[in-house]
Amino acid sequence: MMTLPQWLAAYDESHRHPFNIAIHKLCVPLIVLSLLGMLIALPGPLPWAWLLWLGAVLWYWRLSRPVALVMAVLCSLALLLLTIAQSQGLPLGYASLLVFALAWAGQFAGHAREGRKPSFAQDLQFLLIGPLWTLRALWRRLGLLRND
Repeated sequence: MMTLPQWLAAYDESHRHPFNIAIHKLCVPLIVLSLLGMLIALPGPLPWAWLLWLGAVLWYWRLSRPVALVMAVLCSLALLLLTIAQSQGLPLGYASLLVFALAWAGQFAGHAREGRKPSFAQDLQFLLIGPLWTLRALWRRLGLLRND
């Protein structure tokens, strides 16, 4: 199993162009928020967004317990805010779907400019690394990751 620094270094390989980096720093958080928003808006007996949150936190836990805890807190806050937005009657599902589609279009534009395929084309686990990669500066400030 790769370590967190190894995953981040591998993600770096297809994210070197300044335009692609900037697009990812904007679009990856939007994709995460919109995905959670779409899942909160799904009707049914299961809390899909919270189940996704739990699965992601467990996966992060294997890489770094402190990083997993920070991600758990950040995603919990996002889920609570999205739940409040939905309870206020906002069209969370449709708005999230639109943001999700536009953010992915941005991601692909970034990779077109980069001239490299997205990392997840090689391994779907990179979909969970993207949010960590965009928060690398936070991990460093918190002392959870060395300045490599």
